[in-house]
Amino acid sequence: MADVARRAGVSTSTVSRAVRGVSTVSPEARSRVERAAQELSFALSRSASSLVTGKTGRVAVLTPGLPRAPWFLGTALTGLAEGLRDADLDLLAYVITDASERAAFFDRLPARRNADAVMVMSFILTEEERERLDELDVPLVFVSQHAPGRASVYIDDAAGARRGMRYLLNLGHRRIAHLQSAAVDSFVWSAYDRLVGYREALEEAGLPYDDALVVRAELNRPGIREAIGALLSEPQMPTAIFVEADDMAFEVMSVLRSCGIDVPGQISVLGFDDHPLAEMLDLSTVAQSAWHTGHTAAGLVSSILTDPDSDPARHIALPTHLIPRGSTAPPPADRLAEAAAEGPPPPGPTGDGA
Repeated sequence: MADVARRAGVSTSTVSRAVRGVSTVSPEARSRVERAAQELSFALSRSASSLVTGKTGRVAVLTPGLPRAPWFLGTALTGLAEGLRDADLDLLAYVITDASERAAFFDRLPARRNADAVMVMSFILTEEERERLDELDVPLVFVSQHAPGRASVYIDDAAGARRGMRYLLNLGHRRIAHLQSAAVDSFVWSAYDRLVGYREALEEAGLPYDDALVVRAELNRPGIREAIGALLSEPQMPTAIFVEADDMAFEVMSVLRSCGIDVPGQISVLGFDDHPLAEMLDLSTVAQSAWHTGHTAAGLVSSILTDPDSDPARHIALPTHLIPRGSTAPPPADRLAEAAAEGPPPPGPTGDGA
């Protein structure tokens, strides 16, 4: 900074104010400082500035490893990073891949004094871990999860599931299965809420909930094949399957077709997420925007940091929307005849705008 000041013919304090964008620096002096800084390849050190301002200009994000949902987490992190960059904030990522890393993080709390805020993305905290993060005494924002009493950005999974189920019901399906992940990980609350939406849609359509039509599968082809086998061995197989996530729905379609079952001629398949491959594989789905989730979270944490009077527990619920493609269609005529023979169809769903 002293070198820049000598070349620009100003004081070091003027250089400091100019590179920080303080308005009290004259345009002419700012121009000389910027030119000298460029000639000397000078960049302001956030670490040095933090000694004066008490602010690091960094936001820490705690996230699980990518293998479980590489598309979602990677895209959400990209949106978060771009949003923070627009707010002149740096991203400091802590990726937790196993139990030992998790224990070490909450024992040492490396984000202490290294970040102005902490964001928790798709990571289930224990009560003790949440209390440890509270000890940092910085804003805490939850991303892709609803945390009561905390700043959160998330989608309404239950409303999205209801929307998808109504679509299948409006096509004429009455025997609709639901396939869930058997994994107990960071997305367990989404799985629970999507099941809630599935049940609510059945209830409003006057259809009974059938445990046999809700199956869980390991996140691999053998696990999904076993789950599909359970559905196909029921006395009456479903005419549609609502799958918890698109990456599972891709395997469901492949397994069904390998068994000689036409999709959607015999069984319709509906996913959730709008994975980039969904368009290519012609999968109908309930869409969310992972990038928009991350970008919106960046705007929320920036507003909390810049406005002391902003609500530190503000919630932002993002919308979902249905994208019909070629994996869904009305049930086959013979299955409709079977349903008619069993009695009059139940009343159709009633809309609530969700």
